[in-house]
Amino acid sequence: MPQTCLPTDNTYLNILMEPLAVCKQYRPKFGHGAGLTLVEYQTLYQSDPFYAWFGLDSPLLYAAHKASGGMTSLYRQIGIGCQRLIQRIIMDTLGHTVEQSTWSYQATKRDGKVQTLSLDGRILIKAVPDQARRPALKKWLRAASKATGTANDVRQILKGAVFEVRQGYKSKDSKRQNADLANAATAYAEAYLPVLLMLSMQIDDDIAYRYTNARWLILRGTTTGSALTSTYVFCRDELGYDLAGFFERNSHPLKPEVEVILEKLLT
Repeated sequence: MPQTCLPTDNTYLNILMEPLAVCKQYRPKFGHGAGLTLVEYQTLYQSDPFYAWFGLDSPLLYAAHKASGGMTSLYRQIGIGCQRLIQRIIMDTLGHTVEQSTWSYQATKRDGKVQTLSLDGRILIKAVPDQARRPALKKWLRAASKATGTANDVRQILKGAVFEVRQGYKSKDSKRQNADLANAATAYAEAYLPVLLMLSMQIDDDIAYRYTNARWLILRGTTTGSALTSTYVFCRDELGYDLAGFFERNSHPLKPEVEVILEKLLT
């Protein structure tokens, strides 16, 4: 039986849909600007003797490039939508402003230039206007940090949590991992618990092991478990929002949108 939509459903659905529109226009770039059409691709490859000798100007190869790069783009845009959605949910449920719900810091690179690094969301307990909710959030924060193996002295001074939001995490990009480990170190230095919040259950075991060793709390996209292990239980019990219910209610408009994108990528 269909679930009754909530007043926030349209807003949240639009947050997810907006990045997906990028995928509909995807074209493989081949090192050239905004991407090439099939005709432009064939012109480029036919003008290259080596590629022409091998028949690499084939429409089939173009289609393979389009599908491969397009799939990466689709996953990326879903991830971007999820990042924005989680931040908005934190703002709506905990009364945080944009500034309170984001976290960033500055780091100096080897060349002396300063760069600003950020994660996708933040819970700042002292900024929660409903003081009756603060004790429960503090209790979760202490339990979550204990689950990561954080020292008791550190657990006592934590003032909130910062979130890296991912739809899934299977890419073994060492540069991305190293950046996240640096983020975790800085988060602890600023008295925040770093949380990897997964919307799916798809995470490489080696990556999970490395993040766990760096004292990240990993919330996976399971619909069962506890607020220390499951994204959807955490959202329901700690934020007071049934995120799993939202996705279930809105699966009908999401599926056709993705289907249209896949048809465009594969034809």
